[in-house]
Amino acid sequence: MGGQLFLSECSWAGAQVEEPLVDAVRTALSSAIANHAPPVPEFLDTESRMAYLRWLGAMSERLKPKKSDWNTRKEFLQTVWYESKRAGLEVSLVLGLIQVESNFRKYAVSRVGARGYMQVMPFWTRVLGDGDAGKLFHMQTNLRFGCVILRHYLERERGDLFLALGRYNGSRGQPQYPNAVFAAQKNWRFSV
Repeated sequence: MGGQLFLSECSWAGAQVEEPLVDAVRTALSSAIANHAPPVPEFLDTESRMAYLRWLGAMSERLKPKKSDWNTRKEFLQTVWYESKRAGLEVSLVLGLIQVESNFRKYAVSRVGARGYMQVMPFWTRVLGDGDAGKLFHMQTNLRFGCVILRHYLERERGDLFLALGRYNGSRGQPQYPNAVFAAQKNWRFSV
């Protein structure tokens, strides 16, 4: 891919701050994580399904250097698509964030312990789940946590994606991380 941004093997996350959550937010986030609906896309019409399949084919080719096995790529992309849509996030944004955070490495661990594709801090498993941080290496769990957390920050920042990304990274107000995600997002844009 010409002009694609390839980032080093380091991870950016890890400075997420454990914040006190009001009970309503904790309940909403916990229920979003607990809903174990399978990541199977459903479509109301053939046109939507065909658009998804075109997207899947294009993204699969772009992801091939990072994940050589077709079935692995398909499952990963299908899950990213599902969890992004479920959280009301742009799929290209989530893929850009994953590229910056872990460079698509399932078992990435930052120097402060953030884990998996979306570099989720283990404290989130205590706040939202059963406290088992090992589950953050499970693909769907990691992607669901990451998308739900990013959605939470986006709502907290009243739709300001720049500030939400900074909060996700623990660098709120500083441009380096949001700019890196926005640059990586360009690699994953797709127009039908």
